[in-house]
Amino acid sequence: MRNSLDIAKPPSATRVVVAMSGGVDSSVVAGLMAEQGYDVVGVTLQLYDHGAAIHRKGACCAGQDIHDARRVAERLGIPHYVLDYEERFKAAVIDRFAQSYADGETPIPCIDCNRHVKFTDLLATARDLGADALATGHYVASRALPSGRRGLYQPVDADRDQSYFLFATTADQLDLLRFPLGGMTKPETREHARRFGLAIADKADSQDICFVPTGRYTSIVEKLKPEAAEAGEIVHVDGRVLGRHDGVMRFTVGQRRGIGIAAAEPLYVVGLDAARRQVIVGPREALATHRIGLRDFNWLGDALPAEGETLACHARVRSTRPPRPALLRMVDGAPEIELLDGEDGVAPGQACVLYDGPAGAARVLGGGFIRRRQDLRPAAAHTTLQATI
Repeated sequence: MRNSLDIAKPPSATRVVVAMSGGVDSSVVAGLMAEQGYDVVGVTLQLYDHGAAIHRKGACCAGQDIHDARRVAERLGIPHYVLDYEERFKAAVIDRFAQSYADGETPIPCIDCNRHVKFTDLLATARDLGADALATGHYVASRALPSGRRGLYQPVDADRDQSYFLFATTADQLDLLRFPLGGMTKPETREHARRFGLAIADKADSQDICFVPTGRYTSIVEKLKPEAAEAGEIVHVDGRVLGRHDGVMRFTVGQRRGIGIAAAEPLYVVGLDAARRQVIVGPREALATHRIGLRDFNWLGDALPAEGETLACHARVRSTRPPRPALLRMVDGAPEIELLDGEDGVAPGQACVLYDGPAGAARVLGGGFIRRRQDLRPAAAHTTLQATI
């Protein structure tokens, strides 16, 4: 007989390490596991110098949140440990974040945090503690597959869906991971927090970039990669120089406002050439993208299509956009995605996540990071500008 975590042990003999951030979601996971009789150990990661973030609304993994996690553990009567991962977090997340902006990309640090710190280093710690499972407060679901492995799925609460940020989770990691909130809505989670008598029941969700105390990411990037703040030209796709800018790090593909030039027609950022320090702008139609290539590809589906064949799927190129019809093909061993309806503002450095359906508990097939454009010369045709493979 299997327990509620799909493990063939009674709860009392099942050790569960819970990643506790100090927020409502992970605190409720700890409460649910303790209530069900599991052997629960709470672990909180200190990820960066939390002095400046102690009282900032929306911060996480620092100061007040560590204190909140400790208080929740005391309330639930479970052991709690705080692990100093600052050095690892800086190398795996903050430095990569700054480098990505310096390269003219638009990074997603939460994905790097999940794949390099939480689901690699923390999983190793959980195994060292003899854990049968690592439970987190993410709004995703995992279920057993006919193969005996586990699949990753969208949650019941579509408004809280975090599957886009977890595409890099490997099959081996999924075997140990559990996501108890996948079948709940956020209001239901908060109600559990009140039922457990947790003081953080109405605590605001973390938001923005956790390691930027002021909310201004440019200050971090400029400090670590000053070349990203070097001035350069704003160039139209037809080759005209329209003005100057104060650093490619201040722009992202698809941006409409704040470009800093006056023009008779609406202009959008359609590309960033960090090597030439150029911000390339053009009309909205220049944003259309139908074909992208991916790097750091992670596959969670069944068999990949053979060379020359395609797999029908749905692709999501931004966390705020729904999955849309696409085709996956492997070209010389590398993934290529055809967006059947096209997408505007596809930004290198962002993730492209693949699903087996449009929405509603769809299975995550995998994904990767959108590769930088190989040719960003302003005189190039729009079709060349938008090819990212």
